[in-house]
Amino acid sequence: MTDAVLAVANLSKQFGGLQALRDVSFTVAAGEILGLIGPNGAGKTTLFNTLVGIHKVSAGSIRLEGREIAGRKPHRIAALGLTKTFQNVALFMDMSVLDNVLVGALLRQDLRSARVTAAACLDRVGLGAVLHKRAGDLSFPERARVELARALATGPRVILLDEVMAALNAVEMDAIMGLIRSLRADGLTIIVVEHHMRAIMTLCDRIVVLNFGQKIAEGSPAAIARDPQVVRAYLGREYQA
Repeated sequence: MTDAVLAVANLSKQFGGLQALRDVSFTVAAGEILGLIGPNGAGKTTLFNTLVGIHKVSAGSIRLEGREIAGRKPHRIAALGLTKTFQNVALFMDMSVLDNVLVGALLRQDLRSARVTAAACLDRVGLGAVLHKRAGDLSFPERARVELARALATGPRVILLDEVMAALNAVEMDAIMGLIRSLRADGLTIIVVEHHMRAIMTLCDRIVVLNFGQKIAEGSPAAIARDPQVVRAYLGREYQA
């Protein structure tokens, strides 16, 4: 894919005797929303953590806009434009909402400019009214949005969303999907890990499926929904919209 903003080739990650990822390859086009699905333990979060440098690559290549980033430190990768949210929301609970997002904005800016960016990112995710609240006083859905705002404050080109719709009801999920689509319209490239199949099937342009650390399928949502190997490994039956 010539317009790939992110290209992953033969990526492997080993923890001692455990092969968590094995020869995973895929590309993501600029402006695409790519879904990443698979059973619990399939390697989805490990893949995200390896892409952003939290885990060291055992083998393979990760190229962001043509530049090799495998082996770089997480803050260097973030500065190049690739960042992620965390599945287990990792806020500083005794700090204000604004200061939590400020941490991300300081990657590129001085304190004064970073405060402006942090406030704008909170507005972007619909939390402008609570920026002075203590993070620990927010609801879980609000905390997930703060996590997203902090990632946006780093100024990413590609953002990895790790189950940002977990524990949301249908109305909240629709709101987050609308936000994700609007972020794509702003020019972001997005990879989404999600267990809610309705969200994945309606939101994503393409889907990559992992099982036991290996890619077992890749294609359009319609193709993935009826892929026999995906049905056996994860869906249990063909997905019906």
